[in-house]
Amino acid sequence: MTERVYLDHAAGAPLLPAARNAMDAVWGLPGNPSSLHTAGRTARRLLEESRESLAECLGASPTEVVFTSGGTEANNLMLLGAAGARPGRPRLAIGGGEHPSVAGVVARLPGRVDVMPLAAFGRLVDGAEATIGAETALASVMVVNNETGVVADLDAVLARAGEVGAWVHSDAVQAFGHLPLNFAALGVDAMTVTAHKLGGPVGIGALVIRRELTLAAPGFGGGQERRIRSGTAMTALATGFAAAARVAVGDLETEAARLGELRELLVRGVVSGVGDVRVNGEAPTSPAILNVTFRGCRADDLLLMLDAAGIDCSTGSACTAGVHQPSEVLLAMGRSVDEASASLRFSLGRATDSAVIEKVLAILPDAVNRARAAFG
Repeated sequence: MTERVYLDHAAGAPLLPAARNAMDAVWGLPGNPSSLHTAGRTARRLLEESRESLAECLGASPTEVVFTSGGTEANNLMLLGAAGARPGRPRLAIGGGEHPSVAGVVARLPGRVDVMPLAAFGRLVDGAEATIGAETALASVMVVNNETGVVADLDAVLARAGEVGAWVHSDAVQAFGHLPLNFAALGVDAMTVTAHKLGGPVGIGALVIRRELTLAAPGFGGGQERRIRSGTAMTALATGFAAAARVAVGDLETEAARLGELRELLVRGVVSGVGDVRVNGEAPTSPAILNVTFRGCRADDLLLMLDAAGIDCSTGSACTAGVHQPSEVLLAMGRSVDEASASLRFSLGRATDSAVIEKVLAILPDAVNRARAAFG
């Protein structure tokens, strides 16, 4: 059987051996970290050591790291928690093209969320930060877009928020492990990260939030995580997250450079070998994400043809009950419905090498031609 090519690391990266080994050493240990007996104290020590290690990787204090079940929960906690915590500030502001766990707050809090528009190159339009006002509790703009890989310029948002007293949150899920990420230096009040995008386990993430901020917790219970999140702490997952983070941060510069070269190899090959394509998103971008519109076909058709040829990638769009939907991110960037329905995301990781890129480029032209024929 031919070995498959995996180019969907932005959805979930393979578990790193270091993360697996760290968790294997902990899975069998009994004890709830909130218990006072010896087993409980052992679990608590392991949990807090993981928190300290992760905080060091993120340029944060351990007291600023709130473990969650993943990026979605962390985003939800911050948005809903800020919306309920600041009397006289009933509004939120979010960037266009945010992850659904942020964008979904528009429906959750109807009439209370302002969306800052995106320009065609994938970042906020000039002046979008003026949306943030005296009634804004929180502005949320992601560091790296999960579909296009475009890196945000947060300076104007931070400056405007500082003027009016709004908090700033950033979804940094796609940045962590691929770009330098330091919570203190970034200048935001809170940011979201998760483990499984960088080779850690599925089921754990973190909301990194300044110590002096108090949120209105959307849930209730024991308040184990700084009274923001309730529930028994996931000690083994935390150890795996911390281990993966150490690997990702440890060789970030060399790995980012390697992936950047592979991304450029893929870009050149797609543009020259396929034709009538558009690369979505202007530099700077993540070295690990490439989004391409293949005009004249449906992304779903092309994805299935590549899947049959042994290549795993993704559309940037959501499919519900088999009904194709165009990418909300690309629509927010001003793309037509046809273009937003004809785009694929290729996301690279540690297993990606030049042989992988060459295999994709060898298969892609024929797959695109067949997809275009099927669409036409």
